[in-house]
Amino acid sequence: MGSLRFLTAGESHGPALVVIIDGVPAGLPVAASSIDRDLARRRVGYGRGGRMEIEADRARIMGGVRHGIATGGPVAIEIENRDHVNWLDTMAVEDRFETRAGAADEAWGGSGPAADPRAFTVPRPGHADLAGRLKYGHRDLRDVLERASARETAARVAAGAVGRLILREIGVEVGSWVESIGGVRANLEPLGADPGGERARARAESAEQSPVRCPDPAVSQEMMDRIDREKEAGGSLGGVFTVAAWGVPPGLGTYAQWDRRLDGLLAQAVMSIPGIKGVEIGEGFSVAGESGRYAHDEIVVDPEGGITRATNRAGGIEGGISNGMPILIRAAMKPIPTLRAPTASVDLATGKPTLAHAERSDVCAVPAASVVGEAMAALVLANACIERYGGDTVDQLRRVRS
Repeated sequence: MGSLRFLTAGESHGPALVVIIDGVPAGLPVAASSIDRDLARRRVGYGRGGRMEIEADRARIMGGVRHGIATGGPVAIEIENRDHVNWLDTMAVEDRFETRAGAADEAWGGSGPAADPRAFTVPRPGHADLAGRLKYGHRDLRDVLERASARETAARVAAGAVGRLILREIGVEVGSWVESIGGVRANLEPLGADPGGERARARAESAEQSPVRCPDPAVSQEMMDRIDREKEAGGSLGGVFTVAAWGVPPGLGTYAQWDRRLDGLLAQAVMSIPGIKGVEIGEGFSVAGESGRYAHDEIVVDPEGGITRATNRAGGIEGGISNGMPILIRAAMKPIPTLRAPTASVDLATGKPTLAHAERSDVCAVPAASVVGEAMAALVLANACIERYGGDTVDQLRRVRS
């Protein structure tokens, strides 16, 4: 039985991001161009910051692929950080500071080398800065923020693009769309049962034409206007997006153990995206306030034979197992905490109140986060398919469609 897993490495302003994907079936066609398409989709979106104007985000496949075909070994991908040239001293791997030695700094507590005068010592509310300092003891908070940065999600998208290639071998597709930004909500009808995924596909395809990845053209413009107003005010905006997967075979996941339930795996994967503070499967939060007579998807006879569902409020998963309906995952993203109008903080080196440092940032990253959500869902679903059907070779997966 195979399994698909991945690890990322690298810092936001380091030389590159790296991802290693283990368990890719031998014989899978893999081209850097297919990975680059998803990387490009992550870079765009109304409300993104200046960093996206610098980065090209191109995948360089370093191992696991020969002549365009996966060998069965780990697939290694590098994504260059073009902005690194502007951070060579700050992000140097070798120690360039001759003053490092010695005595404990009373303001920091503990023991170890004296703090570098160029250190980042003011934690930003809403970021990992202070929590990371409390966990790892870093005096320079850049050691936290460089790794905790959402820049890391470019590596996830590269891995997810490989997961998407695996899913396509068995007829599974993944897409997404934005439902709201800053309180501006799209006028979207419930998808309903949609057993073939036609409505989900159409909505995801429509979203690709929108600068904010919203399938409602009129509301897309309202969202952009809202982003413009927030940019002028020096603030940021969050929102809600949906990730959908259609063509998903029934039987992925299990109810037998808590850590193998498909809904739990998907929720954890999407919640791990920086800035995501809420995840639901199907109509999870809305049905919580309804009668059970409404909440569940009745089983009906399919006119073409077999059985189907009248609705898909469960989002394609019951008892931790896919039921053959499209899988729907909705995620809530908080406003980005780095603001041009900075928030109150404390300088950890002096103990004095101050204002948080404003790193270059987006006004709104919800459209980009929806693409990252696709990647995480694709990786979870690809792994579930490999575990169910076998994945040493791509031919094992192709037999699922025959």
